[in-house]
Amino acid sequence: MNSEIAPPGIAPTAANYAHAILSEGPSRLLHTSGVVPIAADGSVPADLAEQAATVWSNLRAILDEAGMTVNDVVSVTTYVVVGEPLGPVMAARDAALGGHRAASTLVTVPALARPEWRMEIALVAAR
Repeated sequence: MNSEIAPPGIAPTAANYAHAILSEGPSRLLHTSGVVPIAADGSVPADLAEQAATVWSNLRAILDEAGMTVNDVVSVTTYVVVGEPLGPVMAARDAALGGHRAASTLVTVPALARPEWRMEIALVAAR
């Protein structure tokens, strides 16, 4: 139902993501809000890599509740505060998706809604 679109006439992606995903005949679509790095106990890790892991843990919980998995993710939009290193955020995405490729956009922003948040992610999943 979800398949990667990779036209031969354009350059490959800059990292481990897909240029586009085509969803044919999905019966269920999930759109998340920006999911932030707040753990279930209300804490926010200070370390960026831990924030990314917390966000992906929260996203997996949302996917589970919707009866979906990371293999249903078709699009990921990641917001990272300007000046933060992108490597840990991209590594967390790749680890969370476990080789699954989705369309992915990473945007740097001057700030997020709370100063302790250094990144957040919104995604779309289709099944």
